[in-house]
Amino acid sequence: MYPKVENKELIGNYPALVKAGGGYVWDEVLEYRVWCHPEEGAEDLENGNDYFYVFSDYVEALQFCKGTKGAEKPIALILQKEYIDEPEKEKYIHIKKERLTEWPVEFLNRPRRNENTIPNFLSPNAPSNRLEILRGVKK
Repeated sequence: MYPKVENKELIGNYPALVKAGGGYVWDEVLEYRVWCHPEEGAEDLENGNDYFYVFSDYVEALQFCKGTKGAEKPIALILQKEYIDEPEKEKYIHIKKERLTEWPVEFLNRPRRNENTIPNFLSPNAPSNRLEILRGVKK
């Protein structure tokens, strides 16, 4: 359903605090995370603070969250080698540096970024609904 993590040996070694959402494109899924909240009934393992478990597979993460009180739905920690910033509505900037961000897994239904994704998105000839490029509907 969703891509598996490419380097399973690295899961759990990424920082807890990363960006959230944004950037429009993804390059690699690093891990799936299930955040747990003691105030919502999760076991208190971090002195009342939220914490997460990591998984290399979405299905495993989903099964865990369904069976764990106080757990959120899984999210994906992704690597963006390049991304699209939108500092103002419909003003897009191509950022050519890496960042880690947590995404709703549904965003992974978009095709993985390729060498043409961002240039096509920013092109003056892009369709009026530029998101069609990110969704793989238009080139």
